[in-house]
Amino acid sequence: MPSHQPAAGMSAVDPQYLSSQPSAMASTTEPNRNPKYDPKKPHIADTPLTRKNWYKHVNWLNVYLILGIPLMGFIAAFWTPMRAPTIIWAVIYYFWTGLGITAGYHRLWAHKSYSASLPLQIWLAAVGGGAVEGSIRWWSRDHRAHHRYTDTTKDPYSVRKGLLYSHIGWMVMKQNPKRIGRTDISDLNDDPVVVWQHRHYLKVVFFMGLIFPSMVAGLGWNDWVGGFIYAGILRIFVVQQATFCVNSLAHWLGDQPFDDRNSPRDHVITALVTLGEGYHNFHHEFPSDYRNAIEWHQYDPTKWCIALWGKLGLAYDLKQFRANEIEKGRVQQQQKKLDQQRARLDWGVPLEQLPVIEWDDYVDQVANGRGLIAVAGVVHDVTDFVNEHPGGKALIKSGLGKDATAVFNGGVYNHSNAAHNLLSTMRVGVIRGGCEVEIWKRAQRENKDVQYVKDDAGNRIIRAGNQVTKVEQPIVSASAA
Repeated sequence: MPSHQPAAGMSAVDPQYLSSQPSAMASTTEPNRNPKYDPKKPHIADTPLTRKNWYKHVNWLNVYLILGIPLMGFIAAFWTPMRAPTIIWAVIYYFWTGLGITAGYHRLWAHKSYSASLPLQIWLAAVGGGAVEGSIRWWSRDHRAHHRYTDTTKDPYSVRKGLLYSHIGWMVMKQNPKRIGRTDISDLNDDPVVVWQHRHYLKVVFFMGLIFPSMVAGLGWNDWVGGFIYAGILRIFVVQQATFCVNSLAHWLGDQPFDDRNSPRDHVITALVTLGEGYHNFHHEFPSDYRNAIEWHQYDPTKWCIALWGKLGLAYDLKQFRANEIEKGRVQQQQKKLDQQRARLDWGVPLEQLPVIEWDDYVDQVANGRGLIAVAGVVHDVTDFVNEHPGGKALIKSGLGKDATAVFNGGVYNHSNAAHNLLSTMRVGVIRGGCEVEIWKRAQRENKDVQYVKDDAGNRIIRAGNQVTKVEQPIVSASAA
């Protein structure tokens, strides 16, 4: 039966749709299914947090792994000398384990943005476990839910619940797995490397997280304790906090060049902290692309490593979104921002909303002291502008009560784009039969095929040089009609 489930990367899904779909997580044969699970018993996360039960809301295993062990490491560091080889090794292993998350957990398994050979998969699964951020299966399941339900209540680490919550709170406080949006991880359940790592996760954590870095420092230059503290415990803390920034900082700091409907953002600081994952607005729009940074000058060492592995034959099928579609998204977002800026500006009363003024009435109002001037069939009230006219009062007064179209468009002075824009804010009417304005209004009323570019709000876009008062060739004056 074909699947109708949306792909990872969608930002919201109708709850009624979900209730009608088979669950990819419901099988009791799944490798992480708790045999004591009772679906009828209320989850602790759905009960009020009180002084008496607060400790039941805390995920103590995660508290120990994420906060407890690092705290002990910081305390032990006071009595552990820092040796240069150990610090260098800690930095190297920091990048290895960081890549295990960014290139492995994230781009390889969660998004399938490229394929990897078996040796590379095993290495990424091992060093990813050394980052102590959960198994590939658990991490990818929640990350796919995050993409599918970004910023909604089904997002496991939604920044809408607070910056601190999205960074670490969602891990140290228990969550009801039923409240997390469902995702299809059948591909991961069929992946032998993923299944093996998941079943032996704690063994992988302790060996790759603590024992292996200690062995390298101990056997290499006899710094067992330093290797354990600096390359083990403290390195785990740093790599965790760095990658956690993808959930928090990348949804809070930066620009949104591709879409601003949800929180993901692009920022170089986040990219520097997260091994290139900081171009998160791009990533949420194009999650299947193996790159996060698409410009040559943007920092994305994860992308560089995947590209290198591709050259070496360790990785293949590196996916890239079509450049045309990426640029379309960028242009659409730029246009959206322009529309928002345009909506805050005064473009004058739209022509279709202006009253129609007879030519004789226009002349009579000027004779009675009103400062009106007609340009291209549109009447403008320049009473308050006469004294501010850069060309002097005499010139602008000479056009009052007349058709000043030719004068305004080069007969005396070819006015600037800014002058046309300013003039549009002074519109008060249109001359009956004056130029094409009345014809345009009649065509609108009769629903004739008159096409104009409009913004998202339905307002006509007036580009530079396309103002109604901008006439390249002087037209026959309305008074002569």
